[in-house]
Amino acid sequence: MEMNRLKHLYMEELKDLYSAENQLVKALPKMARAANSDELRAGFEEHLEQTKGHVERLEKIFKALGESPKGKKCKGMEGLISEGAEMIEEDPEPEELDAGLISAAQRVEHYEMAGYGSVATYAKLLEESEAESLLRETLEEEKETDQKLTQLAGSINVQAMNAGSDEESEEGRGHSGKPKGKARSARA
Repeated sequence: MEMNRLKHLYMEELKDLYSAENQLVKALPKMARAANSDELRAGFEEHLEQTKGHVERLEKIFKALGESPKGKKCKGMEGLISEGAEMIEEDPEPEELDAGLISAAQRVEHYEMAGYGSVATYAKLLEESEAESLLRETLEEEKETDQKLTQLAGSINVQAMNAGSDEESEEGRGHSGKPKGKARSARA
């Protein structure tokens, strides 16, 4: 008997999320190490523990369905993580790096929110009420993480903006703190 097409899509999307979450379990410690802000680092570490719980929930769903979670690689998450890693490797100034890490993390959260929102809807239509409940729980956690990142961005983005202004004003000054061009214009 052919599998219901929505059920097939549901299984594929669950496998995609399982791969995405496992990739994130590997990426979050690197993001935490790269973060300069203690608050951002702590947020990544907290989300790592939460993400491990997301993996466990997905495994519970697969077990209930009698299916294997393996066999698919989430290319979307792979790309998002790769972009974040590339930014870290470019070694920007600390404030710029933290602002960029928040941006990369929010892209990940939005990707996950879209995925979990879809599979929760599929679970509801397929009358998989326990799976729907677990998926909606994860969806809410992803939304909360996104909100925390938005709050952190409020201060970290301002720090990044001000750091650039400080550097520009420092570049125009000599060691004495006076503008570099002053001494030359006095001799002219």
